[in-house]
Amino acid sequence: MADRAYLEWPFLEPRHRAIAIELDGWSHEHLRGAHATDIDAECRALVRSLGNAGWLAHAVGGTAHGGATDRIDTRAVCLIRETLARHSALADFAFAMQGLGSGAITLFGTDAQKARYLPPVARGTAIAAFALSEPGAGSDVAALACAGRADGDGYVLDGEKTWVSNGGIADFYVVFARTGEAAGARGITAFVVDAETPGFTIAERIEVIAPHPLARLRFTDCRVPAAQRIGDPGGGFKVAMATLDVFRTSVAAAALGFARRALDEALRRATTRQMFGQALADFQLTQAKFAMMATGIDAAALLTYRAAWLRDRGQPVTVEAAMAKMTATETAQQVIDAAMQIFGGLGVVADETVARLYSEIRPLRIYEGATEVQQLIVARGIIKSFREHEALHG
Repeated sequence: MADRAYLEWPFLEPRHRAIAIELDGWSHEHLRGAHATDIDAECRALVRSLGNAGWLAHAVGGTAHGGATDRIDTRAVCLIRETLARHSALADFAFAMQGLGSGAITLFGTDAQKARYLPPVARGTAIAAFALSEPGAGSDVAALACAGRADGDGYVLDGEKTWVSNGGIADFYVVFARTGEAAGARGITAFVVDAETPGFTIAERIEVIAPHPLARLRFTDCRVPAAQRIGDPGGGFKVAMATLDVFRTSVAAAALGFARRALDEALRRATTRQMFGQALADFQLTQAKFAMMATGIDAAALLTYRAAWLRDRGQPVTVEAAMAKMTATETAQQVIDAAMQIFGGLGVVADETVARLYSEIRPLRIYEGATEVQQLIVARGIIKSFREHEALHG
């Protein structure tokens, strides 16, 4: 990568810079950019490789349970995702889902749950998944219909989940079900469901434009012991939102990785492609594109690492994470589109890096909260803050 100046920004500490530089070297040696033909097998291999190299220790919290730090270091997670995404979208996916899939256990799990699930996640010997969305409930979490009925010393789950990344290859799933303690979001509870649990099945594998394991899950009289509940009964919405607050900022970082790779590819192409007696990079129209690409990337990076820095300081980041995710993913889409334009006809060839980036960035504008949802989060947050200020000082 041509420009590493952002690693010197005050949001980052020397240990973060060391992680980024070391991982970049490891990625050059161990990762390939193109997708394998067997995505499931490739994802399993990437999880093992990332675990063996120690990178997955950053995806879980608690040194006693295999984590690199006692608390998830958001800036480290973001730098790792940005670096992996620049090299391989599938490697970034493999890392991210280990974190998202086990994040609820890191944040709210019992000691027994942490001891059982987190060490194998960190080692790469167990694959995690996060099952929140349903066919009729995506962005509106309060509309969840998958039911969790208390029964004796456990719960019985019935219903479906969809858009579950790692669906079909995960060893366990963090599942959110309506247990009915209250209406809406206050009546949801989180559970850990092992893949071999009777009553749990993979209803459908879903193929998407950025290939990765994705599935629809079905629960039919699926009995889960009470010991598998994460957090309090009815506290699942809090569990889900806290988990997303940690990893939503890292989605922005992955988008940055895609955008930085696209800019590098476009610069390489434009400085070597000769047209009308000069390099493509010497045309003012090309230079204008590069100016907008570079400025957009830096603006998105500042929002991303501000949000990560704030969370690592223990401050609420719901609005800041939404700003980062919205800006970075939308900017990356624009940067990659501009890179394809600079490549011309070559840019739409399937095996070209910029063409792969184009398919890989598009889902990030939807995953973990679509851009429109992030806009609502930001707007509601600043309106709430304004009204609170007016009530105190108006």
